[in-house]
Amino acid sequence: MNPHELTRARPGPGFTVTFDGRSVAALPGQTVAAALWTAGVTAWRHTRREGRPRGVFCGIGVCFDCLVTVNGRPNQRACLVPVRPGDAICTQGGTGHDED
Repeated sequence: MNPHELTRARPGPGFTVTFDGRSVAALPGQTVAAALWTAGVTAWRHTRREGRPRGVFCGIGVCFDCLVTVNGRPNQRACLVPVRPGDAICTQGGTGHDED
């Protein structure tokens, strides 16, 4: 594909995922973070000690502030993980394990 063709590119049909049980619209090619931002969600993790809200900070997978639980798997970097139809995304507390 040449750059001129890419400017006319359109995403495929949208789909739905859930975030903490709430339906969220998503598009093919979006990351979990992009889908959540589009839905107005800016924080989806709480720090371990003080419970402070966190979301995307660096946006490139370096800082680990955007950790989220996806389909029961904790510690997924929302800025890197592609969203898929039917994903169940949950706010993550601390390390994402029950002992926190």
